[in-house]
Amino acid sequence: MSSKRGFERLSGLLEKMAFTLVIFLCFWAAVANANFDGLELEADKPLVRVALSQEATISCCYRWKKVTHFVWIKNIYTTNETKVPIIVNLPNNQMDNFTKEQNEVTCQLLVFKSVHLNDTGLYQCQLNSNSLHIFTHGTFLQVYKPLQKSLNLSESVKNSIITAEGVLLLMCVLIPGTMLLCKSKRLNELEKKKGREEENIYEGLNLDDCNSAYHQIQRTNQQGPYQDVASCGEDIQLEKP
Repeated sequence: MSSKRGFERLSGLLEKMAFTLVIFLCFWAAVANANFDGLELEADKPLVRVALSQEATISCCYRWKKVTHFVWIKNIYTTNETKVPIIVNLPNNQMDNFTKEQNEVTCQLLVFKSVHLNDTGLYQCQLNSNSLHIFTHGTFLQVYKPLQKSLNLSESVKNSIITAEGVLLLMCVLIPGTMLLCKSKRLNELEKKKGREEENIYEGLNLDDCNSAYHQIQRTNQQGPYQDVASCGEDIQLEKP
């Protein structure tokens, strides 16, 4: 009984797969037989980055004479990394659409007069021709909020500040260097003065007198303060205590 139920489930699954395959093949055949003759999509600008409240222009260009109408599509990426397509509301007072043709190239221009933060997204043109729907490559519009300056200084004030910084830097380099040079010069003068004083000490001395005095001191040290008793002779009698 269980094997029969399993066989029925398997057969049902195969029927569903076959039905899905038939639908896919039909769709693929319809797309393959679609008439895309003469369709050429021009390269779109991948990124347009504009500050808040500024004007922005997005364009999509193509070569295809069979376009009956087109629609601007805005793709918003959610936190789950899913893409949500939304039709752009062209009658909005903040948007304008222009068509420009040149050298058989048709360009659709979407102009934002004053962008907002919620205008950020991927914009594409949906080209419609009877039952055919073609999407262009698309342009991502990024709206950012510029940083506000804490100090609004003019160019002349900035130049004055830069000049003052340069003067201070030059003084920080010159003053310590000048002090080191003065210190080394003072030390050299003291060494020269000390050398002259040492030379003046020996200027008044006579070298001959110094030699005779030196030899006399040497002889005195050799004799000693006491004489040998035996060297005094036999006539000397010692007193009795």
